[in-house]
Amino acid sequence: MITDDAIPDERAAPTDEVSTATMVGYAVAGIAVVGWFLFGWLVQRQGFVDSVGEAAGTGFGLLLIVSVIGTVRRSRR
Repeated sequence: MITDDAIPDERAAPTDEVSTATMVGYAVAGIAVVGWFLFGWLVQRQGFVDSVGEAAGTGFGLLLIVSVIGTVRRSRR
């Protein structure tokens, strides 16, 4: 039986906490994507499916940017 004490410190999960500024940035990005969806659907009247697709594409683009920034920051350590 393996206990938690048997795991060496080098292999333990990192305990990096997410900063408040990062959480606020994620919340702002989420609200912006929802706002982009509502703008396209209700103001531009481009259709529900088109608005969902556009908002999803924007969201995935933001996730890609966050991923690239995280990779660059991690490689500098």
